[in-house]
Amino acid sequence: MDFQLDEQQLMIQKIVREFAEKELAPKAAELDTEEEFPREITKKMGEMGLFGLPFSEEYGGSGSGYLAYAIAVEEISRACASTGITFAAHCSIGTGPIYLFGSEEQKQKWVVPCAQGEMFAAFGLTEPNAGSDAGGTQTTAVPEGDEWVLNGSKCFITNAGVAGVTVITAVTEKDKGTRGISSFIVPTDTPGFSVSQPYNKLGLKASDTREIILDNVRIPKENMLGKAGEGFKQFLVALDGGRISIGALSVGIAQACLDASLKYAKEREQFGQSISKFQAIQFKLADMAMKTELARLMVHKAAWLKDNGKPFSKEAAYGKLYASEICVQNASEAIQIHGGYGYMKEYPVERYLRDAKLMEIGEGTSEIQRLVIARQLGC
Repeated sequence: MDFQLDEQQLMIQKIVREFAEKELAPKAAELDTEEEFPREITKKMGEMGLFGLPFSEEYGGSGSGYLAYAIAVEEISRACASTGITFAAHCSIGTGPIYLFGSEEQKQKWVVPCAQGEMFAAFGLTEPNAGSDAGGTQTTAVPEGDEWVLNGSKCFITNAGVAGVTVITAVTEKDKGTRGISSFIVPTDTPGFSVSQPYNKLGLKASDTREIILDNVRIPKENMLGKAGEGFKQFLVALDGGRISIGALSVGIAQACLDASLKYAKEREQFGQSISKFQAIQFKLADMAMKTELARLMVHKAAWLKDNGKPFSKEAAYGKLYASEICVQNASEAIQIHGGYGYMKEYPVERYLRDAKLMEIGEGTSEIQRLVIARQLGC
């Protein structure tokens, strides 16, 4: 078993880490406070080719693979989780479904500009009454002549206000349950497509998260993704890849918590010595380091399995579940190590905790991950 990253992956890690430390980390607190979408940052990421990492060269990507992409997500999220989730949602569940299930024409039309960073993508799955129960979709798509007419709404959609294209799930045959759900490519400039004002969120404040409203949105019949009734199956596959993304994002936040805590512990003096000399603090730091590395290994394994065409659903759930939960734990411990300062905005750890909590919710809650794992075990 070889746990070493290859030369290309190491180069990507180095380049993205340097970019994140120089361009993103110094602005992360301001972006959070101002709730400002990082347009200049994402523009530079597009110019660097980061949005094309998981996609093949024939569709505008670099063909670097999902592990290289997960490494990039971690490094970006280590500096700014808001930018990390913008990046992850665009690639894994925004562009991903079109790349995985689209026709050649659809891929050339939509994947190419998304992979080249010329356009953002979003994924419209969650609804007010269809969260963990995604099969409870109520948005409808009705055929009329050479068009589909979509009506309904989607909530908590990352990148909804900045995207040029969305993948929308909708019911096409009501009496077929999950087999009656289909997916559609919907350009955001289509008449009847609108978004709400940004949500007022606990964390990830610099990412764009809104409700999508579909009011008699008419799209050509060829904008169906794959075949009718395949939408449920498609988004299960897309979410597996998305869980690797959230796992990598969680590892990035967890590492940032460890970095900040170790730095503070070495600088902060109490009782005549740095608090890093106290066993109580050392144990916290040791646990944070151990959990972060174990989470990273699981996320990397899931990404490696995906790159090599092997089953990875269970491993993606392992990685997402463990990484998201230790991410929250690390953030809480980071505040504890910082003491009263950790509760103040002068230090980044309070932001890390606010950002971390969504990791246990997005792309399937921790409870859903445990169900996925149990089913994989044959329960």
